[in-house]
Amino acid sequence: MRVTLSAAVTADGYMDDDSPRRLIISTPGDWEAVYRLRAAHDAILVGAETLRRDDPSLLLRDEAVRMRRAREGRRPDIAKVTLTHSGRLSPQLRFFTAGDADRYVFSQRNLPEIQNLANVIYSEAPINAKHIVTELEKRGVEHLMVEGGAKILRMFLDEGMADTLRLAVNPNLRPGTRGGARFEPGLPDSIPHTREIVDGMEVTIWTLHPDTTARDFGFLQRAIDEGRKCTPGPTSYSVGAVVVTADGRIFAGYTHETSPTHHAEQEAIAKALAAGAALRGAAMYSSMEPCSQRASEPESCTQLIIRHGFARVVFALYEPDCFVCCRGALTLREAGIDVRVYPSLAAGVWEANAHLKR
Repeated sequence: MRVTLSAAVTADGYMDDDSPRRLIISTPGDWEAVYRLRAAHDAILVGAETLRRDDPSLLLRDEAVRMRRAREGRRPDIAKVTLTHSGRLSPQLRFFTAGDADRYVFSQRNLPEIQNLANVIYSEAPINAKHIVTELEKRGVEHLMVEGGAKILRMFLDEGMADTLRLAVNPNLRPGTRGGARFEPGLPDSIPHTREIVDGMEVTIWTLHPDTTARDFGFLQRAIDEGRKCTPGPTSYSVGAVVVTADGRIFAGYTHETSPTHHAEQEAIAKALAAGAALRGAAMYSSMEPCSQRASEPESCTQLIIRHGFARVVFALYEPDCFVCCRGALTLREAGIDVRVYPSLAAGVWEANAHLKR
């Protein structure tokens, strides 16, 4: 998933003030730019406090974009996402009543009053950005836009789960309040960024993680092709994997290639180790999410990847809950590994696993 953070602040860094009325920071031209950016995403996320304070509709404003989405068989508006710790969400909020969109609510509490209005994703553990991204990816979201509030934006930044940050500053607005929320990214100048003026707003766009889609597609397609070499079995997925080391060496493998208990990731790693390759900082391309629990081996593929110090993991298909309930992607993210998922390539993985029912 690619995650974009978007925020507008006053000249002294505030996103709002302590008055009961909403503080309008962006100029009309900047709002238009934000609406265009929003249309390039699959989902938009704001925190529950923002919903309660501002009651935004979070809709697409370009009717041509909405019509195109409808022709493509998608909902006219992009998905709406929020998270709540208190559970205080009124069914009357425009988040629930406005537009035609999928709606997701992350919560640590049961929310019976909105269970028919949104898909409630319940979590016993504290909700964080890694969990949100993983669960939304499983539901087909590939591009997420996060618009606030300040705590939510900071959470994504601090967890390293943001790829792009767009910050618009209104140099002519300085309320001088101490009651509103502040948002100051504090990013060093060494991070690639551009600056421009948009209808009087000073807009800075930081590239926190470069877009590696083209490169990832090439290696991931090779991993999917490796998976086609597997001999289909009733109790295992046909998976292919490609290891790309930090110095550019490439090693490929597929499920059960040399052992009836080896997964594809094990096979590729074993080849790399046999060749004396250094795996720290390497990338693992696997056609399917690496397993997180094993019965036939002492280590899962997720544990193996973490132990060898891989920096990135890329796959096309989350493992279905067929044999076990896999949580490989989340575990890898929690270990600080960059995980990228490309569901547009998942059809090839399903073709290699046609022997198993979906």
